[in-house]
Amino acid sequence: MDLVQVLKIERSREYWRVVLGGLGALGGNIIFALMHTTAGKHVLILGANSDVAKQAIKLYVEQGCSVIAASRSTDELHRFVREQVGAPEKVTVQYFDAVAFDTHQAFYDSLPVKPHIVVYAAGFQVTNEEALVNWKGSYQMMNVLYCGAVSILNIIATDASNNNLERIVGLSSLSGVRGRKSNFIYGSTKAAFTTYLAGLRQHLAARKVRVNAIVAGYIRSKLTAHLSLPESLLLEPIFIARVIVNPPKRFTIVPGFKWKIIYNILRLLPEGLVAKLP
Repeated sequence: MDLVQVLKIERSREYWRVVLGGLGALGGNIIFALMHTTAGKHVLILGANSDVAKQAIKLYVEQGCSVIAASRSTDELHRFVREQVGAPEKVTVQYFDAVAFDTHQAFYDSLPVKPHIVVYAAGFQVTNEEALVNWKGSYQMMNVLYCGAVSILNIIATDASNNNLERIVGLSSLSGVRGRKSNFIYGSTKAAFTTYLAGLRQHLAARKVRVNAIVAGYIRSKLTAHLSLPESLLLEPIFIARVIVNPPKRFTIVPGFKWKIIYNILRLLPEGLVAKLP
């Protein structure tokens, strides 16, 4: 982004400060968003081959960001970037294996630039029935959804030399809010991840690094394609991606008004009633 573009953005910000100044708290929130534009920022997306992550790549690029898209499926990502991203030159595809813990430090050290924003969106899921009898499936969920996240995010968070870092976003799930008999193994990994992000938020507060947990409901994606889910509750990947790219200031973010209601009910239900849920 050149100087002319920067000046245009700054003039636009000043104009909206004046226009929105009389709107009280609402105007203040809008001004906050304008002042914290992502244009020109470097974004690292881990697990970038997920349906949500792909939509986030497109949105970040549209906002003027440079994106490092990290995944094991580099060929598929290259094809996606070439065919669907408006400015493919803004995206660097890099190999990353969430469960190859010993490679994470070398991966981070090899990044062409240290990120301003980090998104962890790696995913893996098997049904609860399979996870109960197949330890390999359970272990893979734990490694991808929790252990891999902790491994790489610890490395990123403890790099005090990265003065760029300003936000970490983790894609979690409502499945981790309360243990239910239909998905408690998958849910336990998401509960652990959300708890980790909450502690990481406190740890990074002194550096003014924001941490967000996107506690999402059912998402229409390749991971859930084999599951029988209510159509009326399915969220589109682009909807989740918009929340990731433009998150509000709070830590826990539940996309979708229906899922906000479900989230609050789940939190407040007595354990005896939770036990009766599927």
